[in-house]
Amino acid sequence: MTNERRNPAPLSMTTVLLAGTAVVMWAVWLGWDQHYDVHPDGSTTGPYDAWQVIGLGLGLLVPVCWAAFRGHGAAAVLGTPGGLTLAAAYDWSDDASGLFVIGVGMIMIGSAAATALVAVLASTLRQAGAGAGCPGR
Repeated sequence: MTNERRNPAPLSMTTVLLAGTAVVMWAVWLGWDQHYDVHPDGSTTGPYDAWQVIGLGLGLLVPVCWAAFRGHGAAAVLGTPGGLTLAAAYDWSDDASGLFVIGVGMIMIGSAAATALVAVLASTLRQAGAGAGCPGR
């Protein structure tokens, strides 16, 4: 038996797939909500509710873990934040103040850090399972 992976996808194809998934997930969870909520006291919140952002994060766990378990952690760390950054830049680019650039930068840095953490944890679990003689690898 060899140590080859079955059906290895090239790193670039996996990166593009994950970036596209992140863009689609942004559109599904956040892209449709563009208005701020005005409360009776005059304060505003939004445009996103916490459940939308949590849903986006949890939804992206699956493709990131999928990539990391298949040895494509680098693709996850490049593709997912890249897609989220692209989606945020497009979605927020109509902001007249120009402050959207700060938000986009925060999305880029925060999602890269979170994705790297998840990819490292998933890769560690994969290696621990392989070391324990885990079948199905």
